[in-house]
Amino acid sequence: MSDIDEQILPGEPAAPPHDVVALSGASPLPSPRSSFAAYKQDARHWITLVTGEYYPDILQDACALYAPVLQQFGQMLRESETSVRLLLNIAEIPNSWLRVQVARVFRKYVSPETPVEMLKQKRKATRITEEFGGTFRPIHEVQAAFDSRPLPDEAICALLWEYKDRGKKGYDLTTRFFQMFREQFPALHLDGPERAGRDIRLGSVFEDYPFPNRPVDFVVREGEAILAIGLARYDGDRGGAQEDDRTGGYKNCADEILDYCHAHNLNQVKVLFMNDGPGLLLGSMWDDYASIEARNPRRIMVFTLRMMPTRLTLDWLRAAG
Repeated sequence: MSDIDEQILPGEPAAPPHDVVALSGASPLPSPRSSFAAYKQDARHWITLVTGEYYPDILQDACALYAPVLQQFGQMLRESETSVRLLLNIAEIPNSWLRVQVARVFRKYVSPETPVEMLKQKRKATRITEEFGGTFRPIHEVQAAFDSRPLPDEAICALLWEYKDRGKKGYDLTTRFFQMFREQFPALHLDGPERAGRDIRLGSVFEDYPFPNRPVDFVVREGEAILAIGLARYDGDRGGAQEDDRTGGYKNCADEILDYCHAHNLNQVKVLFMNDGPGLLLGSMWDDYASIEARNPRRIMVFTLRMMPTRLTLDWLRAAG
């Protein structure tokens, strides 16, 4: 799988020469536009796509990876007298990766109502049996269903494969963002997890921050001075309630950070939202992000990777709000 496929949406005309390669001087940079909203007229040209994998090409690798998982589930199924006992036995698997995968198979066969996040936590097995055990499919029905499928079962292997790279598109995007930022601003310091890793908590950035567990993705510094706090996200195909949750959360986050900075005379601190992906073209996403930036354009900026070389400047980062 390639990391970042910098192309426009299928079927669209070729993008004008304002790709991120402009950083290396391969093509002239376009003039920056005044706001995120100003890019809406040709929004599709400013989106970076992250490639996926084709079906059924994945099946061979998926079956090779998850056949041992299904074998482990089948063995534990044969050795368990009830579905409750099956889950408790799964919770005792010492290898954490294998335990989580077998628990996902359990959910598909035995208890689709059980939250996935609960199944991931070994210590919650007893609680799950107490709260959901009454809805578990009887063990003899589980055995019959499992025996009716081939081993390895391509269908469930493909489902498990979807979990494997969940979040990878976002990681690929943030890795590219960190690389581009450091090339564009070599004098600045960028802190944050470039791929998987614990988010930065604002309590570790500001000693008396009122919500110390507030997570952010990166912090921009020049020497000891904090210039910006940022979030980076890849929006794939989200919409509806997820769309509302994301933009509403961004608005609250920006307000909270800027209110704190105003109260502590930190007027140089900016809030950056690096968002990319085709999800920006869904529903009201573009307008919602634009409205967040418009609340305080001297302190808030929303941008995609393709906008970054011209929109995000050292002068803007250094300017007092």
